[in-house]
Amino acid sequence: MSSGTPKILIYSHDSFGLGHLRRCRAIAQSLVGDFDTLSVLILSGSPIIGSFEFRTRVDFVRIPGVIKLRNGEYTPLSLHINIDQTLAIRSSIIEHTAEIFEPDIFIVDKEPLGLRGEVLGTLEALKGTNTRLVLGLRDVMDDATVLKEEWDRKNVFPALKELYDEIWVYGPEDICNPLEGMELPEGVQEKLRYTGYLRREMPNAALENPAPAPFDEEPYILVTPGGGGDGVEMVDWVMRAYEARQRPLFPALIVLGPFMPAASAAQFTERAEHLRDVEVIRFTPQIEPYLANATAIVGMGGYNTFCEILSFDKPTLMVPRVVPRREQAIRAERAEKSGLLKVLPIDCYPDPDLMATALSELPNLAPPSAAGVDNLLGGLEVISGRVGEIFDEQYPADSNVKLAIV
Repeated sequence: MSSGTPKILIYSHDSFGLGHLRRCRAIAQSLVGDFDTLSVLILSGSPIIGSFEFRTRVDFVRIPGVIKLRNGEYTPLSLHINIDQTLAIRSSIIEHTAEIFEPDIFIVDKEPLGLRGEVLGTLEALKGTNTRLVLGLRDVMDDATVLKEEWDRKNVFPALKELYDEIWVYGPEDICNPLEGMELPEGVQEKLRYTGYLRREMPNAALENPAPAPFDEEPYILVTPGGGGDGVEMVDWVMRAYEARQRPLFPALIVLGPFMPAASAAQFTERAEHLRDVEVIRFTPQIEPYLANATAIVGMGGYNTFCEILSFDKPTLMVPRVVPRREQAIRAERAEKSGLLKVLPIDCYPDPDLMATALSELPNLAPPSAAGVDNLLGGLEVISGRVGEIFDEQYPADSNVKLAIV
C-alpha cells in the first residue's frame, strides 16, 4: 500500500431514501474510531451526503445520482442524459476510485452487483488483488420468492460464490435470516457472518450544540418516515388522528424527510399550522437528539429507524410499507413477535380512530429493552473485530504497515 496505512472502500446503493447511506456512514464512523490510522472512503450518489457530519479520516466520492421510478425503471437525478450514460459514468468512477485507492476491504451495501450491475467490473478487478470483498446485507431483504426471482434475473448467485469472500448480515441470527428460503450455491452459506444490529450514538455536534426542545420541553411523540419518499400515507394517517381530536394525545413532532414529495411536504406543513400539538420539520441530518428526547416513536420500519429505536430504547409503533418490497413488514412482524414494539398495518389506513387509539396507548408501552432479547446491538463491535482480524491476516506484525487499534 502506497500510504502505509489501512483503507476501506464502501459502496452505498442509494437509488432511494437514506437507509443505505446512513448504514454505511455508521459503519465508517465506528471503524475510524476503533483504528486510528484507518481511512474510509464512501462511494455514494446521494444528493444530500454532504449534509451529514463525518469524522476525520472518513470521506466520500459523490457519483451522479439516480432515482427509481414507480414503474421500476431508473432515471438520472439531475443530469439531462440517458440512464445508460449515467450508469457508465458511475461505473467508471467506482472502478477508477478503487484502482487508485487500493482498499484492503471493499464493502458493497445490499446490492451484490450494484445498481444495474455497476459494481461488477470493480469486483472482478479487485478479485485478483489482496482486497477482501465483502457483501453487507441488512437483516431482512424481501420475501424469499421475490428476492430469488430478482437475483436470478440479475445473475447474482455466481458473484456470491465466485467473487465475494464474506457476507456480513447486519442483524442477529436468531431473529432474521435475509437469505432464508433461498437455494444458495455451494459454499455461500459458510460465508455468512451475523453481526447484530448497528448501535446509534448521539453525534458530537449535537452534544455540543443541543437542538431546541419542541413544545417547551413537554413530552412528545416523534414521527419519522425515514427519507420520506414513501411515507406520505403514514404521516397523513397520524395527522388525521390529531385533526379528529377524538382523544387526548401527546404532542407530535413529525420529521418529514428530504425525499418526501414537495407538494406533500407543503400540505403537511400547512395542516400542522392549524394544530397546536403538531410540529413539522422538513429534514435534519441529526435526528438523534429528537429520538433521545422523545417519549415514544412512530416509524415505518426501515432498517435504520429500527436500529435507532433499539439504540434509544423508546416505546414504538411501526407502520410498515408493503410495496415495492415487504422488507419493512417482515421486520415489523418479527420485532412484534419478539416483544420489541407494536405494529399497525398500513392496510387499515386511513381510519383516524384506529391511529388515535394506537397513539394514545403508545407512551405506556414497554421499551424494546424490556423484551429481554440478547445481543441485539453488537453489530459495530463485531464488524470492528472482524476488520481487525482481516488486517492482522493481511499485514503481520513485522510488516511496515501502520496499524493502530484504539
